[in-house]
Amino acid sequence: MKRALAAVSAVLLTSGLLTCVVTPAQAAPPTSPAPDASAAARAATVLRANPGAVQGSSAESYQVRSTKVDPSGAAHTRYTRTYQGLRVYGGDFVIHTAPNGTYAGSSVGLAAPLTLATSARTTAAAAKKAASARFAGKAEAVGTPELFVDASSGTGRLAWETVVSGWQPDGQTPSRLHVITDAATGATVGSYDEIESVVGSGQGIYTGTVSIDTTLSGSTYQMIDPSHGNGRTCDMNNGTSSCTTFTDADNTWGTGASSNRQSAAVDAHFGAAKTFDYFKNVHARNGIFGNGAGVPSRVHYGNNYVNAFWDGAQMTYGDGSSNSRPLVSLDVAGHEMSHGVTEALAGLVYSGESGGLNEATSDIFGNMVEFYAAAPSDPGDYQVGEKININNNGTPLRYMYNPSLDGSSDSCWSTSTKNKDVHYSSGVANHFFFNLAEGTGATSYGTSPVCGSAPAVTGIGRAKAEKIWFRALDVYFTSNTAYVSTSNPANTARAYSLRAATDLYGSCSTEYKAVQAAWTAVNVAGSDSACSTGNDFSVSLSPTAGSVNPGSSAATTVSTATTSGSAQTVTFSASGLPSGASAAFSPASVTSGGSSTLTISTSASTPAGTYSITVNGAGAVTRSATYRLTVNGAGGGCTAPGQKLANPGFESGATGWTASSGVITNSSSQAARTGSYKAWLNGYGSTRTETLAQSVSLPAGCASYALSFWLHIDSAETTSSVAYDKLNVQVLNSSGTVLATLATYSNLNKATGYSQKSFSLAAYAGQTVSLKFTGTEDSSLQTSFVVDDTAVTVS
Repeated sequence: MKRALAAVSAVLLTSGLLTCVVTPAQAAPPTSPAPDASAAARAATVLRANPGAVQGSSAESYQVRSTKVDPSGAAHTRYTRTYQGLRVYGGDFVIHTAPNGTYAGSSVGLAAPLTLATSARTTAAAAKKAASARFAGKAEAVGTPELFVDASSGTGRLAWETVVSGWQPDGQTPSRLHVITDAATGATVGSYDEIESVVGSGQGIYTGTVSIDTTLSGSTYQMIDPSHGNGRTCDMNNGTSSCTTFTDADNTWGTGASSNRQSAAVDAHFGAAKTFDYFKNVHARNGIFGNGAGVPSRVHYGNNYVNAFWDGAQMTYGDGSSNSRPLVSLDVAGHEMSHGVTEALAGLVYSGESGGLNEATSDIFGNMVEFYAAAPSDPGDYQVGEKININNNGTPLRYMYNPSLDGSSDSCWSTSTKNKDVHYSSGVANHFFFNLAEGTGATSYGTSPVCGSAPAVTGIGRAKAEKIWFRALDVYFTSNTAYVSTSNPANTARAYSLRAATDLYGSCSTEYKAVQAAWTAVNVAGSDSACSTGNDFSVSLSPTAGSVNPGSSAATTVSTATTSGSAQTVTFSASGLPSGASAAFSPASVTSGGSSTLTISTSASTPAGTYSITVNGAGAVTRSATYRLTVNGAGGGCTAPGQKLANPGFESGATGWTASSGVITNSSSQAARTGSYKAWLNGYGSTRTETLAQSVSLPAGCASYALSFWLHIDSAETTSSVAYDKLNVQVLNSSGTVLATLATYSNLNKATGYSQKSFSLAAYAGQTVSLKFTGTEDSSLQTSFVVDDTAVTVS
């Protein structure tokens, strides 16, 4: 019989590391440099002439966020977007212009132009209530919900964003949780916290004896750095509010012992200075904020606080377990402050694969800062947090050369990577970077395996690898760039890092080919154009996707460019058309550098669905691009909207579900979220596997396919690093083959109360699939996975 357990408090570092938040009481971050007016003007001219390059429409307006001008005169202008006056989350883009001001491409997160109504079916009050329920910890304020367009997936949906401010369950980590709810259905579709976590002369705890810059005021030295934008380091005195700047009479700081309060301050002050210098001297960025301002560092924060966080304006470090192990190591400092650089440049959304890229960027630059600083007691390596010993066994938090060594991170990309915590999905990019810099196989820093049968990689060195990654972040990444995007293959880390390598080292250079090989070695494929030394060209589409009713047509511009050698004649064709559809090009052929209009016409009998159409350009070689055509259901739109699961709250017992014996229960030992029944998997404290499943038919032609459920996890496991007991959420076809693992939860995710989980099933539109929960438990210490109030909502 399952054992009843008292609620177990959430473990702070369940996500694996370090933290970042903005609280109302903190100072605002320094203002970023103003955009270059002439570069912005050139981009605006290009944008007016070619709105299709950014999947634009007449219902939109654009605002310049920043510009970057290369020494050659080429420029890169970042924009934000509004649609019918509403902010578009994930709608940002970059216009690239050549030195002569002509169009040189774009970086864009949208997979298709926005076409959606802007009247919400659910109320702001309902969104506010849903956001409050999502918050774990102590909420102090719930903001007014904002109606906006959520395009983080590449397609637009009307949604509410509500910000809940307060404290995480530990009572010391501040939190500003952004909760996204569907404005049509009210379902919670996502959330993310602004917290981005890692979990004279002076003698630091980790860096050893180092030089630091301070300021003499009267006869007293202050830990204010005049050489690095007057960044100051202060003592929180193990509280969470006031902070006192460190002072000293003789400008000799710390003893190297954690018992001396100045020792941790030396590490933090040194880390802030070296991170500032790294970005300035290696990447020509004027400090973290880009304007020369220094970073405030707060040490000795909280009591037994095993964390460190960046809040958008300053660094904060806890003293660790028993206040004896401050989290002020050099790679932690570099990691956290690099979040500030990412926020200012690409603004990678802190969830899904873009969140993994965000975390990996901090791991990458945190370690590059460590190499750059060359501190005597903390030399560079490819481990994360190896000095702070959060695991209490001498192991680091993460291993870049083989991320899966931590037991949770992905070393290789898979379809489930996007559903992992960002600290673990970061492993794919961390592994890529190590392979690019150091190569695969046995190295001085560890052994890096390849994924599957990928060829071995020869590294190009840290100096080149770090410049390629920064260039991609600086001028190509958008807020929702991912590892893999079937709907928008151009908006991927592989594609953008190849463009960065081309800019820095030339098309098809050794460095370019190393980037290709390093991504392949972590199972991230791409649609890269083959390298050629003869006459060659490229084919691109604008827009790359469209939606039509049967009997209507969609059009896109097919552009070509000469990439090497001389211009040539390119003849167009299309394949992969649905039945009853035809393709026409006007003109049918062009000289490379020219463009054509492709019109895809459907008939009344063209079946509903989404089709990938290959557009081919044939010359001396054949180059291709993909257009994604969605044919709506009969009459246009969604033919059978509504909630599709039978007995979604389990109140009718096992009706509609297939489950292991005893899983669907009204036992009082675990509370249902609503009603009396719920599905309770595992909880025995012995080796056991239990399942819960239901088959569901998803109609074609709808805009949204949202799976949601509420999950409560409690566990007697005490580890904060090993997932002993797991719950997999999967999609299977009618033959029982697993199509996707949507998420994996474990004893590491234990928490009080229920939290709602949401996923899109749009990839299975028009199919009958099975949704399956599989819980596995090891031989000791129970973990209970309790599921309630499920739904598959189609609209």
